[in-house]
Amino acid sequence: MSKQTNTKPEELLLYAVTDRHWLNGATLISQVEAALKGGATFIQLREKNLDDEAFYKEALEIQKLCRNYKVPFVINDNVELAKKIGADGVHVGQSDMEALDVRKVLGDDKIIGVSAQTVEQAELAEEHGADYLGVGAVFPTGSKDDATEVSFETLKEICEHVHIPVIAIGGITRDNVVKLNQSGICGIAVISAIFGQTDIEAATADLKKQTKKMLGE
Repeated sequence: MSKQTNTKPEELLLYAVTDRHWLNGATLISQVEAALKGGATFIQLREKNLDDEAFYKEALEIQKLCRNYKVPFVINDNVELAKKIGADGVHVGQSDMEALDVRKVLGDDKIIGVSAQTVEQAELAEEHGADYLGVGAVFPTGSKDDATEVSFETLKEICEHVHIPVIAIGGITRDNVVKLNQSGICGIAVISAIFGQTDIEAATADLKKQTKKMLGE
């Protein structure tokens, strides 16, 4: 990685994306804390259906938790909320606000992550100031209805064409993460492989171990 960005590759090793689908009576904050205890290195708060007030309160709580654990905290899509609470940054998809415009709102020191499925999208995101890329879905996934699958070859090609950190996302589990070896990524982003597990802390620790092994660390 030759480009200076607002996030380090090691912070992106195990990137946990929240999902209240698996709460089963637990609170999201307790689940995020379990993931942090297990060694998650980055947290993205993803909410599709919460009202503004609840989302704001939840974001503040989880941000505080992430600060205690010294782990970067970004919000999915909601640039205004990220600015309002002073989050570490935001993650945007291809259909959301352009990285260039996000940067104008958030400023130079915030983390901007962008989802990419093609080399062209990846290069454009980098050009527009993205700090890292989330590429996928690298495996079939049930967590996102609109996920397009990205082949290993495309993932590798994206990693070769950009100078910012790349993480793989989509359908990654402790058992298939090894297949991403030699792709050029610096980490993985997961939803159900952490939050869909009975023992979140143990599942996170195990997944981190498998990811490091895959990266040859």
